[in-house]
Parts: sequence; structure tokens; C-alpha cells
Amino acid sequence: MMPVDFTRLVADLAAESAELVAMLEAPLASDPTLLQRPTPAEGWAVADQLAHLAYVDEVLMLAMADPMEFRVVRDMALAGGGDIAKLATERHEQRAAGTLLEWFQEARGRLVPALGADDPRRRVPWFGPDMSLASAATARLMETWAHGQDVADAIGVWRRATSRLQHVADLGVRTYAFSFAVRGLEAPQVPVRVELVGPHLEEWSWGPADAGDVVKGAAEEFCLVVTQRRHLAATSLQVEGVTARAWMSIAQAFAGSPTTTAEGRSPVG
Repeated sequence: MMPVDFTRLVADLAAESAELVAMLEAPLASDPTLLQRPTPAEGWAVADQLAHLAYVDEVLMLAMADPMEFRVVRDMALAGGGDIAKLATERHEQRAAGTLLEWFQEARGRLVPALGADDPRRRVPWFGPDMSLASAATARLMETWAHGQDVADAIGVWRRATSRLQHVADLGVRTYAFSFAVRGLEAPQVPVRVELVGPHLEEWSWGPADAGDVVKGAAEEFCLVVTQRRHLAATSLQVEGVTARAWMSIAQAFAGSPTTTAEGRSPVG
């Protein structure tokens, strides 16, 4: 797996956050109704995407600052069904209209320096197993990029791929076993080689070089598939081997209930 350079990771999280703000700032200034525009994620408008990011940032800050209080909030949420999207919407509705982007900026503006000043190895409680702050930062970057893709698709903006995708791709590889387990399946004990080309022709690879099962192609397309923002059939990824094909058909780099790109995502992108 990719060794974690936490300083770079936190800087990349800040950069990914700034890109999302820049993508929305001018369009929202001229047309606030863009917040209500539906995104490719079924049932999620642009507002829901931003509210989700801001809310999770806030609860992560709580987990870092007061783990005991976080566990109380978490247990209450889980007792009520544990729908993070619903909780985020309720939290957004408590705020003044038109401040959604500001809420995201405020929450992320507090989280990024707090992460940077902390120990990446420190573990904090979460909705599933406890996780290290390095893992938490990676997850926040992945979610920012993935939800940002939904927003970009909704408002018709093309995003330039960056080397920050390496973090997303690494998480996509590390969640190989999770993608099976969340569906009640046992992950095949077959090694899979992943060979990706980054946006600046970087070569990123995971897994044994002699593996019979291989996934090859552009890093951006791999990231779109493992975050379920594009159907595998809409990409030019080369997938060789039964196990590799089984994994890529259900790959899920984010926590939560199992979903698939076939649910509300066009196979033609």
C-alpha cells in the first residue's frame, strides 16, 4: 500500500476543498437555485452534497475533540436509523438560507488545520470501527472529490484530474475486502494487480507484479468506478481475471450500505 505522507495528505485535502468552493462560488452568486439542481446521485441535490460534506466534517471534529460526547451523538443517531444524509439535511435546515457553501467552508476551515496539528496515528471513534486520523483525512479527501464530481456533473463543469487522485485510488485498493464484506461475501484470496496512469503520466501500482488478475488504465477512471460515480462499462479500464471483474463490479471505496453504480448511474457515463 502507499505510504502515508500526512503533510501532503492534509495539503491535498485543503486543495481539493478549495477547488470545490471555486467551482461553485461564481455560479451560486449568479444563480442560487443551483443548490436545488438534482445530481446524478438519486435523491441528492447539490445542496445535499454540500450539507453531507459539512456535517461529516463537524462530527469528525467532535470525535477528535471529545470522543465520549461523539459516542453519545453517534449512538443516538444509530438508534434513530443512522441516516447520515438525513441528519445532514436536518442540520442544514437549522441554518439561514443561502449559507450552505459558507457552512462547508467554515467546517472544512476548522477541520484541515486541526488534522494537520494532530498525530496521524491517533485513533478516534467513528460510525463503524475506530479509525486513524490518516484514514479519516483520506476519507474526507475521497468524499470531497466524489461528491464534487456529482456537483460538477449537475452544473455541467469539467474538472481537470490532479495527482490528488493517488489518495483516492489507494483507498479504492485498500477497500477491496470491504467491498465484498459489506455485501456479506467473503473476499477472494486471490491477489489483484492494479496498474494506473496518473494525470501527469505517473505510474501507480499495487499488488504483486505476477498476479493473474489485473486492473489497468487511467487513474481517474479507476477512481470514478471505486467511488461509484461511473459505471465500469463507461470507462476504458482493462479488467482481466474472474476475481478482478467480480471486485470491479461491486467496488466501493466509501463506508455505508452496499450500493452499485447500476442504481441510478448510467452505464454510458
